[in-house]
Amino acid sequence: MKILAVEDDAVSRAVLRKALYRLDHDVIDAADGEAAWELLRQEPVRVVVSDWMMPISDGLELCRRIRARPSKEYIYFILLTSNDATEENRRAAADAGVDDFLTKPLDLTELWTRLRVAERLLRYTTQVRQLEELLPICSYCKKIRDDQNYWQQMEGYINERTGSEFSHSVCPDCYTSVIVPQLEQIKAASAPRATRLPSGDEPKH
Repeated sequence: MKILAVEDDAVSRAVLRKALYRLDHDVIDAADGEAAWELLRQEPVRVVVSDWMMPISDGLELCRRIRARPSKEYIYFILLTSNDATEENRRAAADAGVDDFLTKPLDLTELWTRLRVAERLLRYTTQVRQLEELLPICSYCKKIRDDQNYWQQMEGYINERTGSEFSHSVCPDCYTSVIVPQLEQIKAASAPRATRLPSGDEPKH
């Protein structure tokens, strides 16, 4: 994978870059979040490994900018933290869109493990995007044709491949255009009908 390493300390950046090379990844690097952002605009990257505290623009700000940009490819973000990172800080990082954490000093085995997880998740997101782009869906009943040329409901197709479960509801537009007219029909059908007497049998006063 191509990985962007972001670290303001030159020695730490060199250590991170060397570790990523040893794990057979392509690496580009930047000294702060702003420089990293400019690189991301020029080169496609699937993973960012970034220090948290940096001048100009820190790791959290970089992650927020990545999550806010429109992109077809998901970028997996690993944040480098110190051992004394508080739970509150970690929650703030998760809210910013950080996917995983690595503590300093860098451990090669831990880095390898995190990147293996990243590879699996990125492969999954790519498959989902391809499904969204290429799935043959019936224009009428919305069934999906699988690779065995069998048509099945969308929920079953996705559940078999991802394990996702579905709950069903009704959107506001369908409620107005479909449900309300049906309710009105039921109400009209169940309303008591006026009994009409045969001609000549009108009640006498």
